[in-house]
Amino acid sequence: MDRPAEEIALESAVLRRWRSTDLAALHRVVTEALPHLRPWMPWAAGDYSLESAAAFLQKTQDNWHTGRAFTYAITVGGTIAGCISLERRIGPTGLEIGYWLHPGHTGRGLVTTAAAELVDRALALPGVDHVEIWHDAGNTASGAVPQRLGFTCVDRRSPPRELPTSPGEAGIDVIWRLTR
Repeated sequence: MDRPAEEIALESAVLRRWRSTDLAALHRVVTEALPHLRPWMPWAAGDYSLESAAAFLQKTQDNWHTGRAFTYAITVGGTIAGCISLERRIGPTGLEIGYWLHPGHTGRGLVTTAAAELVDRALALPGVDHVEIWHDAGNTASGAVPQRLGFTCVDRRSPPRELPTSPGEAGIDVIWRLTR
């Protein structure tokens, strides 16, 4: 198996590949979540247009086909609650997990459960021996996920900035790692 499953059933949610038919729902959920996402996500700084949503969906399809990233909609009862991905941006033997949730779905362990499942899926892929979660030091909610899952904090650093910082960011990346 060189990629994870396209749909993963969890006890309280389903992770599934994004679809082009998700355009309106993605746009709605991100637009509703913008105040919650803006402190941490540079891409959420302005308005989130239908064109931005369409570009995101196209990128997820392209990345899935090339194996660059495996990005899932987190769905609860068929409704999109957020996004989680495995991305190949930390070297050939590692995958990074990134995530966000609509604020109406936070505080329920949804991202922790989804991330735990993706850790297992990632480490089952050939050649993958570690998984990392990166977050800004100011984003303690995101940092709680790797702590709960038994990751080890391996670095704290000020990253070179390709994107502008977001208002809530401390400007220090905290890097957590779990090794097979």
